[in-house]
Amino acid sequence: MTSLLIMSFSTLTRDPRVQRQIDLLAAEFEVTTVGFGASPHPGVTHLELPEGARAWPSSKKYLLSGRYRRAYWDMSAVRAAREALADRVAAVDIVLANDVNTLPLALWLAPRLGVHADLHEYAPREKEHVRSWRWFIAPYQRWICRTCLPEVASITTVSPGLADEYAARFGVAVQVVTNASAYEDRAPRPTGETIRLLHTGVARANRRLESMIDALRGAPASLTLDLMLVPSEPGYIEALRERAADLPAVRFRDPVPYTELVGAVAEYDVSIVVFPATTFNLEHSLPNKLFEAVQARTAVLVGPSPDMAELVREHGLGTVLAGADADSLRAALESMTPADVDRFKQAADAAAEELSAEHQVDTWRRALTAIAARG
Repeated sequence: MTSLLIMSFSTLTRDPRVQRQIDLLAAEFEVTTVGFGASPHPGVTHLELPEGARAWPSSKKYLLSGRYRRAYWDMSAVRAAREALADRVAAVDIVLANDVNTLPLALWLAPRLGVHADLHEYAPREKEHVRSWRWFIAPYQRWICRTCLPEVASITTVSPGLADEYAARFGVAVQVVTNASAYEDRAPRPTGETIRLLHTGVARANRRLESMIDALRGAPASLTLDLMLVPSEPGYIEALRERAADLPAVRFRDPVPYTELVGAVAEYDVSIVVFPATTFNLEHSLPNKLFEAVQARTAVLVGPSPDMAELVREHGLGTVLAGADADSLRAALESMTPADVDRFKQAADAAAEELSAEHQVDTWRRALTAIAARG
């Protein structure tokens, strides 16, 4: 059986995209996984990296002087992985490298048949809203992309906008595997007189979640909004709670485990998936929550982000706002009727199979099969 090493500097059991790769490929390849945390699958060999090891460069002397190769191999996560994999150099058939920070290591392993790169973000602009990151890390990320991407056998990423940018900047062909959720066999829930709105996700200030709260000021009384937020930046959720203190229609709900998330979303009528274009990656995102809404058979409201807007219009899943601000959201809410929401839910039901993870991940299977055929 062809050997496959799946590598990610993440906690694999909490990384849905990597978990989908493992679930898909464990039955078809002899899989070894490398990453943080416990083994992600009973059918794989797992090499666990030490907790707390750094997967971002921290040496200013290397970064400022452009010694990016030294900066890379100096990272503690890379050193730990290199030690764990020393006996596998030129001994594994294929490496599936997740994100650009595993690419030099994957190529160092010199797999017999090749490397597939799966890029979860547009790496050169991943944290462009942080000035120090733009100064120190962005040039390093560009170096990895420039030197490593032309050397891999195939590449996938999460949205058409990111694929186009990688192709334009680095001259490589990139396919898309969205962050789709697994197919769920469920029926749309009829919409009542009260339209229940939901937003789920990480609470980061650059997503400007306060606009959703402000949109409920003066909105019809038949609307409620629940926010199910995962803490990320100290004090931000508390600031949102304070902003919503005088709005009884806005509630905060504790996050649920990932395995229960689609069921929780299905309790609602409309999922709000609106991100301002504060970064390139946000502008071109196709986030998990969009696909979770489809499997929940819930309508969506999305901003004018081009990749989300195209998908929503193509399948008739909901409304595309004129802007990613409170006024645009309020205008859409004021014109939305229960009949509209029911129509969007039916469209989600019709598209659920096509937009499921099972349909999307076949691109990975084809890419890995093509590399395996080299043998």
